[in-house]
Amino acid sequence: MERTRQAGSTGRRPAAAAGGTADPAHHGLPLHEVVLLLGTDHVQGLASEEVARRQVQFGANVLPRSRGGGIFRKLARQFNNPLVYVLLAAAAVTLFLGEYLDSGVILAVVLVNTVIGFVQEVRAEAALDALHSLVRTRAVVVRDGQRQEVPSEDLVPGDLVLLDAGDKVPADLRLVRLSGLRADESALTGESDAVAKDEVVLPLTTPVADRRNMVYSGTLVTAGTGAGVVVAIGGETELGEIHRLMGAVQPVATPLTQKLARFSMTLTVAILALAAVAFLAGVARGQEPAQMFTAAVALAVGAIPEGLPAAVTVTLAIGVRRMARRRAVVRRLPVVETLGSTTVICSDKTGTFTENQMTVRAIWTPAGTYDVTGSGYGPEGRILPAGAGVRGAAEEAGGAAAADVALHWSLLAGGACNDAKVIREGDAWQVQGDPTEAAMLVAAGKGGVDAAHFLAATPRRGALPFTSERQYMATLHSPRLPDGSATGQDTVLVKGAVERVLELCSRQMDSHGVEGHLTTQAVLEVAHRFAGTGLRVLATAVMHLPAGTDLSDANLHGHMTVTGLQAMFDPPREAAAAAVRACHQAGVAVKMITGDHVGTAATIAGAVGITADRADRTALTGTELDAIPADQLPDAVERATVFARVSPEQKLRLIGALQSRGHVAAMTGDGVNDAPALRQANVGIAMGRSGTEVAKEASDIVLTDDDFATIEAAVEEGRNVFDNLTKFIVWTLPTNMGEGLVILVAILAGATLPVLPTQILWINMTTAVCLGLMLAFEPKEPGLMSRPPRAPGRPLLTWTLTLRILLVSTLLVAGTWWIFELELAGGASLAEARTAAVNVFVAVELFYLFSCRSLTRSVWRIGFFSNRWVILGVLVQAAGQLAITYSPVMNGLFHTAPISVDTWLRILGIAVLASLVVAVDKRFRRHAF
Repeated sequence: MERTRQAGSTGRRPAAAAGGTADPAHHGLPLHEVVLLLGTDHVQGLASEEVARRQVQFGANVLPRSRGGGIFRKLARQFNNPLVYVLLAAAAVTLFLGEYLDSGVILAVVLVNTVIGFVQEVRAEAALDALHSLVRTRAVVVRDGQRQEVPSEDLVPGDLVLLDAGDKVPADLRLVRLSGLRADESALTGESDAVAKDEVVLPLTTPVADRRNMVYSGTLVTAGTGAGVVVAIGGETELGEIHRLMGAVQPVATPLTQKLARFSMTLTVAILALAAVAFLAGVARGQEPAQMFTAAVALAVGAIPEGLPAAVTVTLAIGVRRMARRRAVVRRLPVVETLGSTTVICSDKTGTFTENQMTVRAIWTPAGTYDVTGSGYGPEGRILPAGAGVRGAAEEAGGAAAADVALHWSLLAGGACNDAKVIREGDAWQVQGDPTEAAMLVAAGKGGVDAAHFLAATPRRGALPFTSERQYMATLHSPRLPDGSATGQDTVLVKGAVERVLELCSRQMDSHGVEGHLTTQAVLEVAHRFAGTGLRVLATAVMHLPAGTDLSDANLHGHMTVTGLQAMFDPPREAAAAAVRACHQAGVAVKMITGDHVGTAATIAGAVGITADRADRTALTGTELDAIPADQLPDAVERATVFARVSPEQKLRLIGALQSRGHVAAMTGDGVNDAPALRQANVGIAMGRSGTEVAKEASDIVLTDDDFATIEAAVEEGRNVFDNLTKFIVWTLPTNMGEGLVILVAILAGATLPVLPTQILWINMTTAVCLGLMLAFEPKEPGLMSRPPRAPGRPLLTWTLTLRILLVSTLLVAGTWWIFELELAGGASLAEARTAAVNVFVAVELFYLFSCRSLTRSVWRIGFFSNRWVILGVLVQAAGQLAITYSPVMNGLFHTAPISVDTWLRILGIAVLASLVVAVDKRFRRHAF
């Protein structure tokens, strides 16, 4: 069943309804028109024959399956990289020439990276499939006038579905009758409170989060009962629209992936050009084409940084491990570095900046105002006179409630006129029921009021459930004497919206329990003062009735007594403000995107510092966003810091608008409604505790503690990962470039090759593993979070780093040729001279490694032993060089020979000289970064 999307929703085109007429938004039609349009009966339901016909017409109530490529297509996509093409070509040529060791090493590098990419793509596709579990359930329907239970996939448009507390809604329903029905729609809309439902006809422009006469597929009924007719199934539901948005979103390539792709292309072109020049130059000099082809292959093998893919993977994996220790679980390796490039973080409010635990913060009674200490659903905390701090006898739990009778009755109303439960599971307190009721139940305990004891002595005999029309809840309690007989009075407790409760009252209670004239305006002023600070305010009241009197709205109106106001909110996390401050210091903007109300969102944003020093910034609602022209949206999104009551599609537009301005955007979320934006963002971050499986599958990173401070820590780790990757590239490229230039010079000069292809592979692979990879363990440098994020368009290597690479490459070429020619002139064999050349490459790399531990500081300033892995790697590499130089087996495999002590001294001299030149360059260029 399709339907028109109105403003505030998704804007899909109209389609035909069951009866063949244009199908408007069902929330905006009177009930009888909806029933007529759907061709159903809101009492008897559909006939079985009609159900069978519609199942054929509309299909099953399931979400469309994602259409991903097959296994072979996914594998083939992993080879779509210029550097991989060169590696494969080099492997084929070396295999053809009989260099099996060279070919095997190159193929192993390609295979490892192919497997990693394949696994990442398969895991990404699971995001769409996770949505299917949300709509698989069983539904109670009325068909042929008979109640029956059917699988949710058998539902059709027009079916009459019955709902009860605890049910998962199986399709989009227009409600036809209800009693105290409330639904948790947070996963779909971002609304943190359970939504009270009613049957009122709403304007067509009403956004999804405010459609009180509808319930939606995948949401949960938390209280009451109801019945509704199915208006949309499968892909046409709101959940189906999110599924469509997710399927349409193409995951954004990470900055590292983009930079490596450009870098690989540039390197590939340079390598092929050099190899071609070498081949043509050799042939022009009269060399044999086959010999020149072998030399050109040697040049390509030498210039290709075979260790780079492995180094990237290992460095990212180490970052993953470090982030896991800081409670951020990474699902896709490249995003580790992307966090370090992040320029803006768009975060949900509930559970990220806040505790996701509604807490009563203040209570007012006609006798005065009280502060409530403690946070969350734990029992720790007290009720103290406002401004009293923690002094005097009022610190004792229950002291304030004992001194103020009105406070006692207010706490009792909050705790006993209540259907929630707070239970302990391990070290955490969990809520069963409405969070607002749980907050009032906990507040009663802090004040020493035992609601359970009251209910045992005064059982509930009746109740008026909270509805959107009533806007309050009332419970009737009948005291019982020890012999079980009733007393002469029943007690009515009420809690609800301030204005509605005041309409029921004619008196107010003082601290001694004496009832006096109600000063309505004074109570409203207090309520408005609380609400102005972002608190949600509920009023409490009490009255006594003759025993046996029935509970009704009429019996309450004008007869109740106000006992107090309770003001609550979801408190900010203690670490959130410091984390936001750290992000601002690091040049990372923080924006709040939430489905909650704009006032609440703005208050929390101010509390955690998002808007503290940004008086010129604004808060925008979803309705206001829809009114902004597309060409003006990026500027408006750039200026604003708070976005409230936004839909899934609007979240997508927000992320896209930021990316259009060159931002690298991170997005956090926990609900189904966040999933499309999580996929669109450069980094999608899901909540591990409160997040839905759909959000987790769509994300790149999962926070195990749902804390914004963890995001700030992850950004810090991401910056360190990029720093370490840059250090590896700056360290490894001079070797590859030097090896290629050494061979090119030999070809152009018509001289003997100073190093062989097999020896080049030894240098590249052993030094990459034993030396280069040790940079992945490099600890964070001071001031990491004091510098602005890298510009998204900044190349992988700056001009300063490129000059350093060229400098070290020149030193390597000069040192290698000098010692090679010197050894031959001194009577050494060709094998001995080549062994010396190989050891020059390794020795210079070894000394240069210590310089690359910091691109701006000396190794002594960062601590010579601060990375013990480097020391271990140096020792292992040194042992390897002794083995390839003096082991007969290694001599045979790599065409090497033992060398003298004098030769070793000359090698070390070259390495020390190169290290000193780099140190001087670093000193004069450190301000160029």
